[in-house]
Amino acid sequence: MLPSGPQLGGAPANFAYFASLLGEEGIVASRVGRDDLGDRAVDRIAGLGLSTDAIQRDEHYPTGTVDVALGPDGQPEFTINGDVAWEHMAWTPGWSALAARTDAVCFGTVCRHQAASTSAVTAFLKALRPSALRLFDVNLRQDRYTPALLHESFQHAHIVKLNDEELRTVCPLLDLGGVDLESMARQLRERYELEVVCVTRGAEGSLLVTASETVAHPGVPVDVVDTIGAGDAFTAVLASGYLRVVPLERVSVAANRLGAWVASRTGAMPAADEAVCSAVRNTLREA
Repeated sequence: MLPSGPQLGGAPANFAYFASLLGEEGIVASRVGRDDLGDRAVDRIAGLGLSTDAIQRDEHYPTGTVDVALGPDGQPEFTINGDVAWEHMAWTPGWSALAARTDAVCFGTVCRHQAASTSAVTAFLKALRPSALRLFDVNLRQDRYTPALLHESFQHAHIVKLNDEELRTVCPLLDLGGVDLESMARQLRERYELEVVCVTRGAEGSLLVTASETVAHPGVPVDVVDTIGAGDAFTAVLASGYLRVVPLERVSVAANRLGAWVASRTGAMPAADEAVCSAVRNTLREA
């Protein structure tokens, strides 16, 4: 819920939407209530050209909402309302079939706060093919994470994305050191044998850290309206580029460009700008 009124969002839907703009098949796996907001969410997702087959409907709990307040710099503050449908996601035959054909999955901490959803997400991750990419987008929110949950989530992941503040929060919780962002990211990568650790730095761009290289990007200057969804756009480019074995330098350029464009628009899923999306796709696909 933004000050301007309800806006569809949430990391799973945002990620799937931006993946679809890149030419991938983005699928939302979540749960909404059997209520007006749930109906509107499903209709909106379908209207974006995304499949709604993996969206569960809950007869007892309402569709989840998050109250968002925007600071003067466009940075959001989130208040997550609890006892809602996505906290009760279930492992179903439909999700099992989806996991069997999934090439990449993005998961976070918020949806693993309650036992039911934790069990469903863990079952989904374990049912993936060995070749499927597991991308953990940390997204620390309120009190919805613990050191144990972070540790387990990192163990499931091939790639981790988090922002600079989250990295500074996570490292002490897991007894990791480091004097700067790069050294902290390297310790995290080494502890969990990750393929890539991505650290977003807001207007200052990003760091992509692997076993053999660090790719820094200074960011793309834009007039920030709000940053909701910008990180999810970055994550979608990261996943698409990794699956296509695109060099990290090009992935970094494409991810920063799409993320900056989202930050210059209102809401988490702005209408596609074909010039921007085409440029990003071309960056990921050029020889």
